Amino acid sequence: MDLTKDAHSHHISQQFNEELEMVRNHLLEMGGLVERQVGDAIKALIEADSELASKVKANDERINQMELDIDEECQRIIARRQPAASDLRLIIAASKAVNDLERIGDESAKIARLAIQLCEHGESPRGYVEIRHIGDRVRRMTQEALTAFARLDVDTALQVAHEDKDVDMEYESAMRELVTFMMEDPRSIKRVMNVIWSLRALERIGDHARNIAEDVIYLVKGKDVRHISLAEMQRHVEDDS
Repeated sequence: MDLTKDAHSHHISQQFNEELEMVRNHLLEMGGLVERQVGDAIKALIEADSELASKVKANDERINQMELDIDEECQRIIARRQPAASDLRLIIAASKAVNDLERIGDESAKIARLAIQLCEHGESPRGYVEIRHIGDRVRRMTQEALTAFARLDVDTALQVAHEDKDVDMEYESAMRELVTFMMEDPRSIKRVMNVIWSLRALERIGDHARNIAEDVIYLVKGKDVRHISLAEMQRHVEDDS
């Protein structure tokens, strides 16, 4: 049975409703901060802005604490309310999504650290076009995954999964170009490696955004779509049974 947007609005306990809504709101608040972290980390890297990069690193602690707080809320609800069916799915999906958001925050902090190193050792314009392009895509994927969670929108969630496949292809292409460049100019190895690690972090952010999208499909459809093909995932989304 599909989950509708009103599925959590008919509990006997109004307090239970409020607890579930609080978890959802806190997740989206955390998501908003994480999304800004991704954008700021990319900007810090491309613009050689060490001050902005330091801000991203500092905010990572706040994201870590938000993950702990939301996990505690979820555990408290399970212990006190013993939720069933769609309510339990919401709590499970929220807990998993929060973990992926924390990991996105970690990858953003990693990019910020690499940005600081590039500022110290000199810019490496090679690869920055790819960073800007892939960075914009994964930031948008993160935003779309959160929108899908907020709206229980499986179509948007499916689109995020499709975009992740495209990001993976672009990442592999960029890796080949950068490795070739280093082979031709060994003096660039240290700087270009920082760009490569930044691109790797962006690719991982795309993976985590896809994970959140998969959580949305699980939440709405009640079906675990991890580790299956996009074609199979689409069939689950289109299945109304």
